[in-house]
Amino acid sequence: MSFSCRNGLLLEATEVYIAGTVTIANPAYSTKSCRYGAEALREAALLIRAGEPVAVPTETVYGLAADATDSHAVAAIYSAKGRPSFNPLIVHVSDRAMAERLADFSPVAMRLADRFWPGPLTLVLPVRTDSGLSPLVMAGLPTVALRLPAHPAMRALIRESGRPLAAPSANRSGSISPTRAEHVLASLNGKVRMILDEGPTSEGVESTIAAPDADQVRLLRPGPVTAAMLEEASGLPVVIGNGAHKIEAPGQLESHYAPSKPVRLNALRAEKDEYLIGFGLMPCHINLSPDANVREAAASLFAALHIADASAAVKIAVAPVPMEGIGAAINDRLKRAAA
Repeated sequence: MSFSCRNGLLLEATEVYIAGTVTIANPAYSTKSCRYGAEALREAALLIRAGEPVAVPTETVYGLAADATDSHAVAAIYSAKGRPSFNPLIVHVSDRAMAERLADFSPVAMRLADRFWPGPLTLVLPVRTDSGLSPLVMAGLPTVALRLPAHPAMRALIRESGRPLAAPSANRSGSISPTRAEHVLASLNGKVRMILDEGPTSEGVESTIAAPDADQVRLLRPGPVTAAMLEEASGLPVVIGNGAHKIEAPGQLESHYAPSKPVRLNALRAEKDEYLIGFGLMPCHINLSPDANVREAAASLFAALHIADASAAVKIAVAPVPMEGIGAAINDRLKRAAA
């Protein structure tokens, strides 16, 4: 067995002897988790420019980021996650100028970007023919999902690497989204070289995804930016979904964000062999918000699901959460987790 280091990462390889020569076959590695800082950022950017995906925090969840202009790098995201190729990816940008080089912005899209960027809103826009993006990012669609994140680590990685970054959540496809570096490690250890660790995310659920049209805004995935907020900022009615029952944006699969155990919703008490996730004052194993605050519940949701999934209980039960504000996003994720 031989070992070598590259960019501070320990690689392990098996020596195979063929006709008196030594060749290195099937390199393997363990995922390295590094506290976010200048040195770790430089190392992550080197990996990005070499076509490798890197796990990095945003204000919503941890993302698995790779160069959105490199088809091999984008394919590595799909491979690491086991993600179906018909499910498009969100492209993250460092500023508006980068976004406008990738997609065409209508006046409505401009208003929404003015109001909510940087932040947890993804806009689905017509992709420019000269964008340079890998076709794998769009999954055959004429549109691209763009976001200007607020988290300094993701924006710094985009600037340091000089690339727009495709970045779905950093977990196995369909499973619980990661809001901490340890969630990423538990899901993708050995499938990604590096995690930039900047502690727990603040929002706790994925970004809102909206497609602005001339006369309406289509809400494709609920998130921290609510339908009421979109309507107020755009001056247009907001309709839920795309009406075509097709995958137009990430997070639209019927079963998604799912633990390995069955999930029962709207539970007021735990049944035998259930781990109860509560909301408000109630007996439970873990509480999303004892004060019944939906924003606190959103920030706690995926972490609680990870804890419940790792418990000795056979099943998971979740208390009712109101639909008000970001509660719509919580219930969307729970419905897909239970599907």
